[in-house]
Amino acid sequence: MSAPSTAVEVGTEAPAREFGPLTRQMFVRYSGASGDLNPMHYDDEMARSAGYPSVFSQGMHVAALLAGYATDWLGAERVRRFGVRFRDQVYPGDVLSCSGVVTDTAPRPDGVLVTVALAAKVDERTALTATADFLLPG
Repeated sequence: MSAPSTAVEVGTEAPAREFGPLTRQMFVRYSGASGDLNPMHYDDEMARSAGYPSVFSQGMHVAALLAGYATDWLGAERVRRFGVRFRDQVYPGDVLSCSGVVTDTAPRPDGVLVTVALAAKVDERTALTATADFLLPG
């Protein structure tokens, strides 16, 4: 995906993109990079003792993948706001399917503020939803 050169309109969808299958190694690497050393993300015994089927991804790891998808679409330098809602766990072997749609546009003196709704799903489960604003050239 490349950043658009012209304004988009309400209903414009980003091409879907998949990440995965995700692995335990990805979760461990993200733990080290982020400083989130919660053993639920790399220790199966600990995760199972808490009632989970296995280790699971950090919510912020999933948010980072979704943010990368959105900025690949509309441009990292153009993001003005990015907010997420964590909905469900993501486990090793899961494939995230990311989608996005423009929900609002607002002309401004410095361009067009574009609001998008984003989602990261695993099959029919929604792992994470997000909304973001991007300032595109007018």
